[in-house]
Amino acid sequence: MTQSSLEIWTIIGLLGIGTFLIRFSFLGMIGERPLPDWLLRHLRYTPVAVLPALVAPMVVWPQATGGETDPARMLAALATLGVGHVTKNVLAAIAAGAVTLYGMLFLLG
Repeated sequence: MTQSSLEIWTIIGLLGIGTFLIRFSFLGMIGERPLPDWLLRHLRYTPVAVLPALVAPMVVWPQATGGETDPARMLAALATLGVGHVTKNVLAAIAAGAVTLYGMLFLLG
């Protein structure tokens, strides 16, 4: 089943408008009113919850290996977590994960 360019761009445009309206309903309608403390406390943890949810499938079921678990990626994730926990430095954690990943890919083939 093929779709025309107009159909595809219409779908993309409608999805963009829908996404904007969903976000505006939460953020734009509030205006200048202060948010409750309990909501601010929960919003503070949103990036901490979203980033692992985005990265976990790429570690556990990477496309590069056809969905098979790869020891190099698992070790890189563990190195990233370990260095991040010990140093509390995001750049050091990223560097440790990258070095571990490429080092293990080189060693394991």
